[in-house]
Amino acid sequence: MSFLILDGISKKFGDFSALDHVDLSVERGTVRALLGENGAGKTTLMNVLYGLYRPTSGSIYIGQKPIHLRSPSDAIAHGIGMIHQHVQLAEALTVAENIVLGIDRSTSLIDLRRHARKIAVMSESYGLEIDPATEVWKLPMGMRQRVEILKVLYRGADILVLDEPTSVLAPNEIDMFLHRMRILRDSGKTILFVTHKLDEVMALADDVTVMRQGRVVANCRVADTDPVRLSRLMVGRDVAPPAAVRTREAGDVALECRDLRMRNDRGTTALDGLSISVRSGEILGIAGVDGNGQRELAEAICGLKLLDAGRISVRDIDVTGFTAEQRHRIARIGFVPEDRHGTGLVLDNPIAANLVLRSFRRPPIARYGFLDHGQIARTAADLMNRYDIRARSAAQSTRDLSGGNQQKIVLAREIEAKPDVLVVAQATKGLDIGAIEFVHSKLIEERDRGTAILYISTELEHIAEVADRIAVIFRGRITGELLPRELSAERAGLLMSGACTGEAA
Repeated sequence: MSFLILDGISKKFGDFSALDHVDLSVERGTVRALLGENGAGKTTLMNVLYGLYRPTSGSIYIGQKPIHLRSPSDAIAHGIGMIHQHVQLAEALTVAENIVLGIDRSTSLIDLRRHARKIAVMSESYGLEIDPATEVWKLPMGMRQRVEILKVLYRGADILVLDEPTSVLAPNEIDMFLHRMRILRDSGKTILFVTHKLDEVMALADDVTVMRQGRVVANCRVADTDPVRLSRLMVGRDVAPPAAVRTREAGDVALECRDLRMRNDRGTTALDGLSISVRSGEILGIAGVDGNGQRELAEAICGLKLLDAGRISVRDIDVTGFTAEQRHRIARIGFVPEDRHGTGLVLDNPIAANLVLRSFRRPPIARYGFLDHGQIARTAADLMNRYDIRARSAAQSTRDLSGGNQQKIVLAREIEAKPDVLVVAQATKGLDIGAIEFVHSKLIEERDRGTAILYISTELEHIAEVADRIAVIFRGRITGELLPRELSAERAGLLMSGACTGEAA
């Protein structure tokens, strides 16, 4: 008998239908994976289940009883907890303080020691061992995720919703994470997780639901399917990795970073003597667990953050003192940032405006100080067609697009500027396999044009698909360099965790 039922859930935003009569039933003590392209409705559906959105129509039942969710507080009261892709913890507080924060407002006095003892017992029983007295800022990303899971468990969650749960983990941490999820399932917890990693679906899920354009297109037992069928259901066609075969040999060094040192916004070391070089017509992948200096490296190269020490050069020109605008205009550095919402796009602007952000001061977009709106419309239409940006029109608000289409806007804008060096940070995070395929094919085309590409990602399998060389980063240093054919999860995991360096791996 189904424990959780979503019956005929629809959700409209104006005239746009994000969910169209979605039915979903999940048995108690099982793991249900949700697959689908970006914009298919997976996250919207989970936000309805967690009370962040109210459905336009439809009903939700737990244990055959209807429930009404007006807010996340209502969801928590009904035993539903959500672990978001981006960790949402107060770094200055301890593990225990984060978990009990806001849990009991009936009194101003909280017996933190009593809570800490209960948290310690709970963490051990679920295989989530962690010291409740540790301050969160001292924890690596994988441990912070454990805190998020413990937080919802401590509030009595029987239904756990996880959004891209392994995106912050190193390869050698993923197997243990999957093991912990099995412990939770076997203890009677019901788990729903949104993911694009088909190998994890096959390894963990009991059932899988595939969505497309706001509708459920398939429900099946994992034991009765395979990754090829699932990928075909997601995108409506066969999907294969882009051919990374070279059409030309790499040239001279285009980007060189020597002994880069920088502190992050908290004043702790982010880059600790890091050195790399990338040749023209080459993709250098930077692999590592999130939070080990990747963001600071990208921003240092592109001029968004100042170095404490070190030198950055492009084609033997020292650009260390250049502004971000000079690095783009003179050194021809392009940047696809990690945070496409905060840094890459002006979300409330139309698609067309975001596509010409790099060139709105120059012909043919602008003439004699005035924007040529006809040319902007023609340019936007051309780029939307060539980069498969799916929208009603170029006048549509960028905020309304799926993550994959937003990423294509940033990619189109930067590639069309014809950079000599292209820094690409976390370009596939949260994207479906169809969008990933497209992004990778464009990067390979750009490499073959002769561009030097620095490709930063926490997705090791994605780096392996396109990189010519792979450098592993840990605590702001390069711990080793590999060729794709030398890559293994064990070897990369050792380098990513700092357990060994270079030759020892």
